[in-house]
Amino acid sequence: MQNNHSEFVKSVGKYIHTSPVKINRILNQIRNRTYNEALLILEFMPHKAAKIINKVVKSAGANAKHNFNLNTDICFIKYAYVDKGPILKRFSPRAQGRIYQIHKPSCHITIILGT
Repeated sequence: MQNNHSEFVKSVGKYIHTSPVKINRILNQIRNRTYNEALLILEFMPHKAAKIINKVVKSAGANAKHNFNLNTDICFIKYAYVDKGPILKRFSPRAQGRIYQIHKPSCHITIILGT
């Protein structure tokens, strides 16, 4: 029996310690591109987030190749989105005994390849 979901391959990177806004800027560049073209774009981007997204895209390609026997040359990035993760709250001392709250955001990256 054939699996109906074999045309979509998913990979998720969770609890990434980067702002979702910074990640989304880069996901907008690779959305609806071919798998190989997206890897090439991410490889030459100077952002820290590009390296993180590159790992998730490569993971999706490995899932397509090994789990679904798909050729990655015909795959393209059908969906690429980011969700908010938990926010780490830290405190920094300020003048006159006050404290200043620091929010350290995290996010979850989802990449879905299609054929």
